[in-house]
Amino acid sequence: MKTEFERIKRLPPYIFSEINNLKAELRIKGKDIVDLGMGNPDMPTPKHIRDKLKETIDKPGTGRYSSSKGIVGLRKAHANYYKKRFNVPLDFNKEVIVTLGSKEGLANLAQAITSKGDKIICPNPSYPIHPYGFAIAGAKLQHIKTINDNGTFDPNLYLEQIKNTLSNNHNKVKAIIVSFPSNPTAQVVDLNFYKKLVSIAIKNEAYILSDLAYAEIYYDDNPPPSILQVDNAKDVAVEFTSMSKTFAMAGWRIGFAAGNVKLIESLTRIKSYLDYGAFTPIQVAAASALNGPQDCVNEIRETYQKRRDVLIESMRRIGWDIPKPSASMFAWAPIPEPYKNKGSMKFAKELMIKADVAVAPGIAFGEFGEGFVRIGLVENVQRIRQAVRNIKEYFKLNN
Repeated sequence: MKTEFERIKRLPPYIFSEINNLKAELRIKGKDIVDLGMGNPDMPTPKHIRDKLKETIDKPGTGRYSSSKGIVGLRKAHANYYKKRFNVPLDFNKEVIVTLGSKEGLANLAQAITSKGDKIICPNPSYPIHPYGFAIAGAKLQHIKTINDNGTFDPNLYLEQIKNTLSNNHNKVKAIIVSFPSNPTAQVVDLNFYKKLVSIAIKNEAYILSDLAYAEIYYDDNPPPSILQVDNAKDVAVEFTSMSKTFAMAGWRIGFAAGNVKLIESLTRIKSYLDYGAFTPIQVAAASALNGPQDCVNEIRETYQKRRDVLIESMRRIGWDIPKPSASMFAWAPIPEPYKNKGSMKFAKELMIKADVAVAPGIAFGEFGEGFVRIGLVENVQRIRQAVRNIKEYFKLNN
């Protein structure tokens, strides 16, 4: 019997598993680990959303199969959100589909559109589903380095790299993946970046897959734009969004894809073979979240901003200078100079073993993530301060 499977062999070892296993071992031993490693919101889903779920779940027929495309009310709510937030009109029947989180949508679209020999331009470092969704589908990845060695980001240089990669691959690039605000690096771009990118994609007949999961997690009154705000963007682009961070609904698994009709049709068709959509009461509650009061979104955003400010300032006081992120729920932290030669994996393990603090090693997000760790704003202010105190002691004993 064959025990090797082609698609599994395409995947490298999942680094997060190694980190999570170590975390579990330490907790079994009684260690109190401050977990800043996983982007898993700790805040409760707002009460009016939970109440709508409870109200809906007792109605007759709600336990039946739902629709893989998403219920009409939720697709309409998402189209209304785009109109209000970005002034982008969407046809909820043709240009919107509900996904089981943006991760599932990206992976299934990769399966739907990838042909043998296709190449995909992907950021590096990147959220793992961006490259590996396409790696599983059989595409060849063309990695674009998104950060300089000092952690800075130059949008124009990034666009030049994309143009050079397209010209060197003779129209074999099927799609370009972008993700701003970025996970893990928290980089942001303006609308002018998207205008240039859409022009490049149209000229080279390549699709754009934009991951906008952190659309509402931004700071300093600087909301990130949508690529669909660009004229003619729908000719080439589809955008993925998620309710996970906006409404602290990560476990509910509700996301969306919107934009290019051909890509939405392809994703709709492949999902029709694979699932029946999310549980209907969850979709009804999600629609109420989008249609209802948005004070909760502001409160969630303000909570992350307070945590960001405490983390950056407290780390600075102990000698760890971390760039202040202008969006997302992460800080992308260069490993302090005395520990750089350890590499991100060993440094992350040492922080967990010796400082009781979990962070994500940069290497988990691609080779160009080496030299950094990702710190999540997923514990309260008191726990963040505790983490900083623990790291301060680690620095004293290991410097």
